[in-house]
Parts: sequence; structure tokens; C-alpha cells
Amino acid sequence: MTAPAQNPANNINTADLYDERGDELASVSLQFQSLGGRSHFSGTVRTIRCFQDNALVKSTLATPGNGNVLVVDGGGSLGTALMGDMIAESAVANGWAGVVINGAIRDREAIAALDLGVKALGSNPRKSAKAGAGEVDVDVQIDGVTIRSGSTIWCDPDGILVER
Repeated sequence: MTAPAQNPANNINTADLYDERGDELASVSLQFQSLGGRSHFSGTVRTIRCFQDNALVKSTLATPGNGNVLVVDGGGSLGTALMGDMIAESAVANGWAGVVINGAIRDREAIAALDLGVKALGSNPRKSAKAGAGEVDVDVQIDGVTIRSGSTIWCDPDGILVER
């Protein structure tokens, strides 16, 4: 299966956006991998803070996404995956533009074939807990950048920009 075709109208380059808006935007310097079928994605942010437990990720991505981007602060843990192909397929079916995970995913090849932007630190085949531990729509800090639900985020192969 090949990755979906990109829509050039949606390809906002973060470098050009930063040149235009400068310090209005925060740049996340942590080197996330681009792992989804969409190389460029942006939208209004929803946030989750959790650690090695993906129940909130699954339940949130099962709701209407309306072109939003879910930002998950998994504490940078690569010990378990916070999203796999079934959860990613649910995100696509529910209209999410993308997911940024400060942690790991699994099922990389299947996720790369989906029309979904995905940024994560890496992958691990190990499943996470499913207890529902964590918080939704809270401020999260990734690489010193505060990301709030309701702000706008832009992602591409160059990196991640967030409204201050």
C-alpha cells in the first residue's frame, strides 16, 4: 500500500511560515520523526498528558476531529507505543488532521499508508496500559514549548511550530 497523495493546497511549509511570522510562533526543536502519510499538517490543538497508557488517546481520536491535531505528551517515553494502526485508522475515519506524540507509536508501515499526519519520537511494538490514566485538554510542555488546547500547530518534515 502506498502513502496517499499530498494536497499541495494544504502544504504550509514551516520555514516559510516562520519567516513570515517569526517570534509569534514557538519552534519545537526536539527531532520528531514524520511517520504518517501526510507530510504537512496543521490545525487546532487538543492535548493529552499520559505516560505509557493510551486509553485517552484512543477515546479522543474516536471523537470527531474536525481537522484538529492531537498533541500527546507521553513524557518522551519509548517504552510502550501510545498509538498503533487501529487507533490511527480511527483518527482518519473521524477527521483528525494529525497526531504529535512525545513518545512512541507502533505499526509504522500501516500508519505511513494512512492520510494522517503523524510525528513521534520513534516506535516500539510493545502495547501500552489501558487504564485511562492521564489528563485531557491541559497545557503540555514539549521541549520547553507550552502547547495549549485551542492553539494552532503546523507540522512538516522541517519541524513543528505552535502559536505562542
